[in-house]
Amino acid sequence: MPPYTERRETAAGEPMETHRLVLPGDLNQYGFLFGGRLLAWIDEASWIAASLDYRHCQFVTVAMDTVEFHHSVRQGTILRITCNREREGNTSVTYSVTVVDENAGPHPIFTTRVTFVSVNSEGRKRPICC
Repeated sequence: MPPYTERRETAAGEPMETHRLVLPGDLNQYGFLFGGRLLAWIDEASWIAASLDYRHCQFVTVAMDTVEFHHSVRQGTILRITCNREREGNTSVTYSVTVVDENAGPHPIFTTRVTFVSVNSEGRKRPICC
């Protein structure tokens, strides 16, 4: 895990937060955060939240809802990624994800939902285990 990532593990079902520092290697040729880098961070943070909520399950990402960036992000920005469990199905779980620039105020720069499905060792769907 990179040294600039902090993870706060919480009790099952509680929001989970991850902080990321935007470094030069995270930027595109115009000096802004690559959108794909942010999406990877969101996927990782929400997968960790699901894995903490369902410790005996194996999850794979099956969907990420709307991808719309509300503000650009520059080097040195500290981002807070918050994941909240929103829906649980028989084989899947969905988390709402909010990304906020810690220095710019409470307005999110990005929001989405990420859905994971529980799979067995062969990659086939299986019921969510507790």
